[in-house]
Amino acid sequence: MNKIEMTEEIMAAKKASAISWEALAEKVGISPVFLTSACLGMNSLKKEPADKVCEVLNLPTEVSTALQEFPHKSWDKAVPTDPVIYRFYEAIGVYGETMKEIIHEKFGDGIMSAIDFSMDIDKEENPQGDRVVITMNGKFLPYKSW
Repeated sequence: MNKIEMTEEIMAAKKASAISWEALAEKVGISPVFLTSACLGMNSLKKEPADKVCEVLNLPTEVSTALQEFPHKSWDKAVPTDPVIYRFYEAIGVYGETMKEIIHEKFGDGIMSAIDFSMDIDKEENPQGDRVVITMNGKFLPYKSW
């Protein structure tokens, strides 16, 4: 089973069971953001959480095996047309250089890790319209000279 087939099975089972990513993550015992990313094929899970996903969603062991396989992290390089994903491209396009400048000013020359990394996505209720709150937390990795 490849990652695409795995994701299709997980999504069908998730829909059939009417479980949210947060509820599934709570039952598995890991972050909903990381769990979702793994179920969509962009990260891998250790055996125990992979098996737990399959137990909760009543999926075969082949899905657990695929969840444990290392992903090939690639995506379509074209600008996406999905409005939610496009807005992230837009935000990085508008604020990416600003983020880079401020990171360099505060930390020096380096990058934020997307490996030693966590992300939370929350909802902030607001009378003027609910807000999406995304917190990305990555280790700073300075460039080195040699």
